[in-house]
Amino acid sequence: MANSSRASVRTRSLSSVTGRLTVPERFGDAGQTYGALAALILIVLYNAFFTRNFLTEQALRVNLTQVATIVIVATGMTLVIATGGIDLSVGSLMAISGALAAIIFMSQRGPLDNALIGNTLAFVVPVLVAGAFGLFNGTLITAFRLQPIIATLVLFLAGRGIAQVMTNGELRTFRNPGFQYIGMGRPFGIPFQVILMLVIVAIVAWVMRSTTFGRYVLATGDNEAAARLAGVPIDRIKLAVYGINGLLAGIAGLIVIAINSSSDANQVGQLMELDAIAAVAVGGTPLTGGRATIVGTLIGALIIQLLRYTLLSHGVPDAAARVVIAGAIVLAVLLQRQRGT
Repeated sequence: MANSSRASVRTRSLSSVTGRLTVPERFGDAGQTYGALAALILIVLYNAFFTRNFLTEQALRVNLTQVATIVIVATGMTLVIATGGIDLSVGSLMAISGALAAIIFMSQRGPLDNALIGNTLAFVVPVLVAGAFGLFNGTLITAFRLQPIIATLVLFLAGRGIAQVMTNGELRTFRNPGFQYIGMGRPFGIPFQVILMLVIVAIVAWVMRSTTFGRYVLATGDNEAAARLAGVPIDRIKLAVYGINGLLAGIAGLIVIAINSSSDANQVGQLMELDAIAAVAVGGTPLTGGRATIVGTLIGALIIQLLRYTLLSHGVPDAAARVVIAGAIVLAVLLQRQRGT
């Protein structure tokens, strides 16, 4: 009787935490997402009337391919931020993934000189390694109780150095159609990385909306102490989201080197952590945690991309365009604070 009573109390406590997060917060998230969507529609309409050649297949393809890697990384970043964390290492993890992939499929040793084996391992191993580094970040946070910004700063600094050591600091160029399909493929005329981006967004959005794991992520970021008392496995949830973030950064790294036909540890993933955080903020996910909108992150990334495209198309220098985009990010965060009060 005592055990069943305690179980009942725990169930009610967890229900109160997750219920409070899912019902009211969904309406807040929806409002923020619709606001971002309205801003995106306005930018599209402006370009349709005032930007030459905007309504062409080439312009659509350019914008979607340029935003795909940002969205993939920002999707993982959304999960991390929803738990109340941050990850500064994603750009370095992209560099590690890109460097390792090139080493694998360019190797002439053993079975790696076989195109099928080499390319398969070049897809799988770097992503798993990036995921392992993500778990390393999570371990520093959960086992050693480091603040997320400090824990991920370790690989932000060391990760790119690891990638540079792996490649001896050299630019490695290649031509490998089998591997480069991830960045250059066009099934049904649609860039493969765009399809991959949409699949990842759809899966993660479903997970966050419809699974216990998604509710646990939100509960962790909303009130960690209450969630822990309610039976949420806080440490495992944090390990999972940082691991997932690492996996997605690894995938993005492969796409970048496939598009560029080269692996440059100095450039792959540069400033990606800032682009991803910006997309999350503009999309409506508060940086304080406890809420997440994956579709909003997609919209936020598109807003930033189209703002940059619009300004550059109208002759605004890139430096000035960055200032405007920074202002848009500040505005989005201020609007979130207004909704939160």
